[in-house]
Amino acid sequence: MKKHLHISATFDEPAFVQNLVEQLAYRRYEMGYGNVQVPRGFKAIETSSTETYVSGTLAINITDEEPLNMPFITCFIFTCVKGKTDPYQLIWSSSLN
Repeated sequence: MKKHLHISATFDEPAFVQNLVEQLAYRRYEMGYGNVQVPRGFKAIETSSTETYVSGTLAINITDEEPLNMPFITCFIFTCVKGKTDPYQLIWSSSLN
């Protein structure tokens, strides 16, 4: 019999994480890297990153078995990039554990 695995995670304070990422994406200053001349075919970008701890619950469900809920606290890094005329955009996030 084939069993299915479903894994999901929920944050304890999603509004806090959203606010943090929005502040990162809408910062008001630039270092000037987005205006640097680069070789043809490349694009200069500004980057902005922040690291924060996030807590929540990891839920693991396997077909025909009792669900497993595990609380977690982990460090995430969020990175936004901005082109010469573009606004900052969240490009990736990753758990550092």
